[in-house]
Amino acid sequence: MGYSARRGFNNGSMKATGAQRQAEVQQKIAKMQEAMNAAQTEVENKTFTASVGGGAVEAAVNGKKEVLSVQIKPEAVDPEDVEMLQDLVVSAVNEALRQAGDAMDKAVSSVTGGLDLSGFGF
Repeated sequence: MGYSARRGFNNGSMKATGAQRQAEVQQKIAKMQEAMNAAQTEVENKTFTASVGGGAVEAAVNGKKEVLSVQIKPEAVDPEDVEMLQDLVVSAVNEALRQAGDAMDKAVSSVTGGLDLSGFGF
């Protein structure tokens, strides 16, 4: 076993030890987590808008999947057909939420390179 001021003790080999490899992996994971958090925050701060019924109903949500607003044009309000208006509101909100979810998936995938990290709580 030799000693080098630069590399410390080694057994004559330049290969990284198990502890060194583990430290490298932990550093890479920490960097990936930072990048993922930044990507998620960026998406959470965006607004996603969907319009249905030829613009009769518009819904806006943020990346946290919180409904920010629902706008209904007066001509969309028909007291004889409240069900249609309800369907339009649900449709607009669901489309805006889908856009937010897709953006989050894309942001996370860009950081992870498409790896499925769901088992790790990501």
